[in-house]
Amino acid sequence: MLMLVKNEVSTSLMKPTQVEIYDTTLRDGAQAEGINFSLADKLRIAERLDQFGVHYIEGGWPGSNPKDMEFFQQAARRRWRSARIAAFGFTRKKGVAVEDDPQVRMLLDAESPVVTIVGKTWLLHVTEVLRVRPDENLAMIADTIRFLKDHGKTVVYDAEHSFDGYKDQPEYALDTWRAAEKAGADVICLCDTNGGRLPSEIARITAAARGQLTARLGIHTHNDAGFGVANAIASLEVGADHIQGTINGYGERTGNCNLVSIIPTVHFKLGRRGVPAKSLSKLKELSEFVDEIANVRHDPRQPWVGQTAFAHKGGIHVHAIERVARSYEHIQPEAVGNFRRVLVSDMSGRTNILLKAAELGFKLAPDAPETRAITSRVKELEALGYEYEAAEASLALLIRGVLDHNPELLFSVDDYHVSMRGNAKASTCEATVKVRVGNQVHHTVADGEGPVNALDGALRSALAKSFPKLKNVSLTDYKVRILDGIAGTGAKTRVLIASTDGRRQWGTVGVSENIITASLQALVDSLEYALLKR
Repeated sequence: MLMLVKNEVSTSLMKPTQVEIYDTTLRDGAQAEGINFSLADKLRIAERLDQFGVHYIEGGWPGSNPKDMEFFQQAARRRWRSARIAAFGFTRKKGVAVEDDPQVRMLLDAESPVVTIVGKTWLLHVTEVLRVRPDENLAMIADTIRFLKDHGKTVVYDAEHSFDGYKDQPEYALDTWRAAEKAGADVICLCDTNGGRLPSEIARITAAARGQLTARLGIHTHNDAGFGVANAIASLEVGADHIQGTINGYGERTGNCNLVSIIPTVHFKLGRRGVPAKSLSKLKELSEFVDEIANVRHDPRQPWVGQTAFAHKGGIHVHAIERVARSYEHIQPEAVGNFRRVLVSDMSGRTNILLKAAELGFKLAPDAPETRAITSRVKELEALGYEYEAAEASLALLIRGVLDHNPELLFSVDDYHVSMRGNAKASTCEATVKVRVGNQVHHTVADGEGPVNALDGALRSALAKSFPKLKNVSLTDYKVRILDGIAGTGAKTRVLIASTDGRRQWGTVGVSENIITASLQALVDSLEYALLKR
């Protein structure tokens, strides 16, 4: 018993080890059904991940499509705070010298500091899918890694089907991992590609790999059997210290390991270093931001960050948390940017408003009347369908309006009209707006590819006469979500618009049963925000 106590004390005093967080939302996550990121989406998400403090951002596969190559070209021109950008690809083809393989060359053309390549571990895939000899597969792995290392790249080797391969032929699986390590791979990442292994199997095989390899060991799990997060944790506990996953668990079939669950687990449950501790309070915000960009409804029951993760409904639970919150909460919700909700009486929201206001540059006192007014107004609007996680500019305008006690508008739209003319083969939209700026009224008409494009052109043309700086503002994205589909064509609609002036980016939101009205709300907020000082 005395020895056990000593061991527990010594373990608790050990310095936490670093766990590398490798995000593949932009590549693996984008392979999920219903998920499609534009180039602007990918850049916005990458910037937010970098601010959050992940160590690697996998931008895509340069050889698969022009959009991914454009991402890497733009990423190479940007300065990243903490993350290193990774390009993804395969080992060289069979029978082709690595320096002559066009796909490998594209990985170099991406100019990313990190390259992740995937190779075969399972003999079933080697002989039946690739149809190469086992020794040729080992050469393909080693040649590609050595070539990339010779060109100064950090190389992550994703060992596909690691666990299925090891179960069938453990010695050959080890040979593939040893070949990668000998060639210079910086990380050897074991992949449960089919997502069907149990945590006990993951732990046993990871431990076997750890006993044979000296390189950093990673884990990449899928969620086909519902164990994506559990399997990743099992691997971390026996020697892995690099973990791959996606925000909100996006991915092929049923998804990948959910980093939104892994990141706080690493810090709060395992006592190890992952992302910076100061970033954890922004975890919920990150989760909701990525969902909004992906045009996916946020899962209210997602662990840690979901709306119901710290919700309590009457009876024994409410009575207990009023006295000792931890009696029914495994962690303080504020630690991950969430908040406690008592469903029988409204006690939530103010903390999130205070945090977001501070981020936007506003100083609010927790008990000030303005804070209560802002919280109340946000709740009213959220009940109507507004969401502000990816619409920071609209929220900033709301806060400014309360703090400045309804300041005079920079401009107002007195009237607008949108019409469409054409036939089954082609159509043209025309928009007319009447805008008031002080004592001046500007009346402008514009054509567009659609009603929103025409409205945007007319509004911008009218305002540019008084505000020339708006000529630099452009829309980078436009998303529509139906909020109550059972209402059919009369359903309430939420419109999210992303804008830029070349220096900064912002998002705005509008909600209405009329999609044009919702779009106009978001457009007006976007242009008004552009006129305010940063």
